[in-house]
Amino acid sequence: MAAELHVHLEGSVLPETVQLLEPEISKEEIRAAYRFTDFAGFLECFKWIVQKLRTPEDYALITRAMLNRLDREGIRYVEITLSAGVILWKKLEFAPIYDAIRRESLISPVQVLWNLDAIRQFGPDAAMRVAEVAAQRVNDGVISFGIGGDEVTGPARWFGEVYAFAKKNGLRLTAHAGETAGPESVWAALEIGAERIGHGIRAIDDPVLLKHLREHSIPLEVCITSNVCTGAVVSLESHPVRRLYEAGVPLTLNTDDPAIFGTTLAREFAIARDRFGFDEAQMEQLRNNAWKYAFATQLERGD
Repeated sequence: MAAELHVHLEGSVLPETVQLLEPEISKEEIRAAYRFTDFAGFLECFKWIVQKLRTPEDYALITRAMLNRLDREGIRYVEITLSAGVILWKKLEFAPIYDAIRRESLISPVQVLWNLDAIRQFGPDAAMRVAEVAAQRVNDGVISFGIGGDEVTGPARWFGEVYAFAKKNGLRLTAHAGETAGPESVWAALEIGAERIGHGIRAIDDPVLLKHLREHSIPLEVCITSNVCTGAVVSLESHPVRRLYEAGVPLTLNTDDPAIFGTTLAREFAIARDRFGFDEAQMEQLRNNAWKYAFATQLERGD
């Protein structure tokens, strides 16, 4: 029985689902959109996908497809990140879209809670709007608030008031950090209240940060394949997942954007075993960490 804490709804849209959304798009155009070599290219791919999502029905379709796939893969609990900031940026009405994905999640055998994500580079005012719609749904499937996007052009220090508002209104807090920027980005996310760090791999460059994460039991949501595909690491062999583990930092393994990166949670664990030497006991610890650091309590999860 598996759980996953860092996976994006929009990044789970397979090419064949894009064709259902827009049948007139050629397969070659779709393949071209899914090809990139760096983080900027990935962001363009992600943007291309979300621009195909225009109606509540579109969002329901991709949610249904994602949850069916997770069910087949044996995942029983998932915290899905929804790019609410992008929905608002597109000037779409948020409520009917959220209602549509919430309905799909309620009929799935996979237990789903939602993390509403603001886009760093859109600034703190736009992020506050995301926090407000998240706060309105604390008792309706939304468990947390976070920020993603460009760490450099949208530094975490911009969002202190937003995070304080989110926490005051009962939301748990996460943040993408230390993915394409250095350990200072992780420190900045922690300073505004992040309880979990999405990616966080550049923590490996700061021994004091490693000690802080270990002693305060702050987990990193590690996404190995994602980091290779976006160029966050120069190669699979250079990924610091093993060194982070040996430093005692709590880790979970995740797919991030599985359709874009061509991965599954099972594949991420196979990579940890086959390429980084994690033995079965260590793999079990990583699996258990997803349950341990889930934002939902055991009572809420029913386990």
